[in-house]
Amino acid sequence: MKVVCRDVTYHVEVAGQGEPLLLLHGFTGNVDTWSFLVPMLRESYQLIMVDIIGHGQTDSPKEVRAYEMEQAAADLVSILEKLEVSTAHVLGYSMGGRLALSLAMLYPHYVRSLLLESASPGLETERERLERRKQDQQLAERIVADGIEAFVEAWENIALFQSQKRLPNEQKLAIRKQRLANSPLGLANSLLGMGTGSQPSWWNELEKLDMPVLLITGELDSKFCKIANRMQNRLKHGEWTIINDVGHAIHVEDGEKFGKIIREFLLKH
Repeated sequence: MKVVCRDVTYHVEVAGQGEPLLLLHGFTGNVDTWSFLVPMLRESYQLIMVDIIGHGQTDSPKEVRAYEMEQAAADLVSILEKLEVSTAHVLGYSMGGRLALSLAMLYPHYVRSLLLESASPGLETERERLERRKQDQQLAERIVADGIEAFVEAWENIALFQSQKRLPNEQKLAIRKQRLANSPLGLANSLLGMGTGSQPSWWNELEKLDMPVLLITGELDSKFCKIANRMQNRLKHGEWTIINDVGHAIHVEDGEKFGKIIREFLLKH
C-alpha cells in the first residue's frame, strides 16, 4: 500500500493479525528484508513493513532535510496513525535500528517494546560526528557519481559483511538484486540526512527508556557487541543476546534462530 506523509509517498506492506510489529530494514534494504519472518509471526502479530525514505519503492526526495532522523521518525508515527495503530513493538536492523531507537526516544508512547539488531545510539562526541559526516559526504558523492552498481560492488565487500561471503550464491545474488533496485539519490541522501554522524546522539538518554529493549548482535561483529554491552549497562529494562558464528546481518545469516529469539521476546512482552 502507499501512505503519504508530508509530500513523501511511502511503500508499506502489512501481513498477519494481532499485536502490531513495526519492522525497519537497514541501509540499502527494503521490506523484503523481513519476508522470512512473515510465516513465523503472522498468526500472532500484524507485521507492518516500511520501505524507509530513499529506499525500495518509497520516494527519494532531492532535499536532504527530508531524510533527517527526526523527520523520518515523525513519518513513522503518521504511518501508524493512518493504520489506526496506537502502539507497536518496533524491530529495527542497523540503520533501521537507529531509526527505531529514535522513534522510541521521540515518541515513547507509540513503542510497546524495542528490538534492536546490530544498532547503535549514534556517536557520542561532536568530533566523531563531524568525522563521520565527512566520510558519509564522500560516500554519498561516489554513489551519485559512479552509479548504483559500482557502489553495491564496493558495499558488499566492506569488512562489516565479510561473514556473508559464506552464504549460498543464490542468497547472495538475491541480496545484490535487492540492493541494486535502490535509487542512488535516495541512498546518498539517506547517508547525509540520517547517517550516524547526522542523527542525534542518544547515549545520554538511554536510561530514560521505560519499555523493554532487546539488543541482538552477532558474535563475529565485535564492534556492535561492544556497543551493545555499553548500551545494556545504561538501559533500565535491557536484554542482550549474542548469536554465535554470525556477523552484522544476523537475520540474513541465521534467520531461523533470529526469528525464534524475536518470537520469544515478543511473547514475554
